[in-house]
Amino acid sequence: MCGIVGAVAERNVTGILLEGLKRLEYRGYDSAGLAIIDDQGQLQRRRAQGKVAEVEKRLDEQPLKGGLGVAHTRWATHGKPSEANAHPHFSSDELALVHNGIIENHEPLRRQLQAAGYAFTSETDTEVVAHLVHQLYQQAGDLTLAVQQALQQLEGAYALAVIHQQHPDRLVCARKGSPLVIGVGIGEHFCASDPLALLQVTDRFVYLEEGDLATLTLNEHHVINAAGAAVERPVSQWEHGNQAAEKGSYRHFMLKEIHEQPAVIAATLEGRLSDRRVLPQALGSAAMELLPKVRQVQIIACGTSFHAGMVARYWIERLAGLPCQVEVASEYRYRDVVVTPDTLFVTISQSGETADTLAALRFARTAGYLGSLAVCNVPGSSLVRESDLSLMTQAGPEIGVASTKAFTTQLTALLLLTLALRRAHHKTEEDALEAELVQALRELPRLSEQTLQLDAAIEQLAEDFAEKHHALFLGRGSQYPIAMEGALKLKEISYIHAEAYPAGELKHGPLALVDKDMPVIAVAPRDDLVDKLKSNLQEVRARGGELYVFADPETLLEPEPGMKVLHLPKVHDILAPILYTLPLQLLSYHVAVLKGTDVDQPRNLAKSVTVE
Repeated sequence: MCGIVGAVAERNVTGILLEGLKRLEYRGYDSAGLAIIDDQGQLQRRRAQGKVAEVEKRLDEQPLKGGLGVAHTRWATHGKPSEANAHPHFSSDELALVHNGIIENHEPLRRQLQAAGYAFTSETDTEVVAHLVHQLYQQAGDLTLAVQQALQQLEGAYALAVIHQQHPDRLVCARKGSPLVIGVGIGEHFCASDPLALLQVTDRFVYLEEGDLATLTLNEHHVINAAGAAVERPVSQWEHGNQAAEKGSYRHFMLKEIHEQPAVIAATLEGRLSDRRVLPQALGSAAMELLPKVRQVQIIACGTSFHAGMVARYWIERLAGLPCQVEVASEYRYRDVVVTPDTLFVTISQSGETADTLAALRFARTAGYLGSLAVCNVPGSSLVRESDLSLMTQAGPEIGVASTKAFTTQLTALLLLTLALRRAHHKTEEDALEAELVQALRELPRLSEQTLQLDAAIEQLAEDFAEKHHALFLGRGSQYPIAMEGALKLKEISYIHAEAYPAGELKHGPLALVDKDMPVIAVAPRDDLVDKLKSNLQEVRARGGELYVFADPETLLEPEPGMKVLHLPKVHDILAPILYTLPLQLLSYHVAVLKGTDVDQPRNLAKSVTVE
């Protein structure tokens, strides 16, 4: 979840590194820094606790200029947020290193290096790597070889970028368990933990594979794999427009990304629907062979993606007639798993680099699953490369830490997967329900646009929440995970404590919390459970609770004292979870703005969770 930027060029790279860090601020961090080999051949560093702007101030006071450098935004794992713990880390004032991930054997390595005379100035595991590479460089005299030898001693996950004062034209980088890409320029090369950091200088990227080590110079990049053999990795053209990284006229990235959902949902559907059916080929060339063999589905995800998986369970069991289990990746990977034969292993992740989800996939590959499928937003990610099949969402870069458009495109993709499974197991040429849902999917972007027109009305509702400390979200059936997602969004960005319950569980405990100071938010599409939900809402009314209901017009729910109702466009009940997500996102956003929180970068959170 930290950010890395590195550059070797004939021009001054300080501005490039600083801009790269700014573009990585969405990932979440607590300190930042950069190191440059300056025009006099000296290794110089500027670091600060807090935002990248603090580093920029240091550079204004003490400018740096040079053609080789590395930069970093840190999210604390070892040692508190402080300038001393901020990256880059030095060894003997001639080597600088930045690192994402966790080195699990840092303590024995630290003792070994201290015995060899190295003094430590931080609490981090990263400084261990810097000193280890320096020690090996003293013996080998070659920076690439020293990094390669150091990697053989490291246990854990890492992405690294290293520079040395004696090699002002060389940048060495490596990855294992943490993403890293090479940016290819003309007479210059770059590396970063996310292509987004480098879009101001290049749109051509090399995605390093697990265990790769790369040496970058002005005109060349050389890659060796985990076995030490020279390999060529393909150069890919960036597919998303650079404007995705800009807020435009919107106050926050989150609001921009909420309003992008009609377009990105349409993009996720593009090329995957015929007139009356879903095209399973969108899942990959092996899908037609694999899907008919599936007898059960296991979904693994974290956070918002887990909520998407919970919705998919309702769909898969109802539409495809297959049993489906959904589990949080951090729990799944640490229990004794019994694998049912012919189970499809499905992972969901926006970044494709979520550490727990990746670890679960790597376990699953040896556990006897029928096959694996990744639902992901990043084509070159580890999750996609390591899965048998992939179903790419088309959300584009998502900058706001609180996921919005990534979630709705995940839901869209998961419904496509569900219909592909249905077709594989209901071998009829004409499927009236599938044709009905395909038409409903085609209407979804337009209905999403209509729903977002409630923005102003929801902004008014948000005023009722600004002074509240708790909130309760209710839903039934496939809307229960949407209630969970709504509660997560509110707590993530407004810091209001929020919980979600299946509405039928009210009488089993949560009803004790209901009073005039506990707003209750409910989602009420027109489905088989709406009448039961209306009874649950009356239970809240009877206890003096304040209700806020997002409802289908045909539910006949109307505003009255103690209950505010906003009507959404009529939508097919299967697709309702996607549409009813939008007003909950807007509600959370407007409450957070009223409370004055950092909407795009909420405290203590990170966008891409690449450590346990």
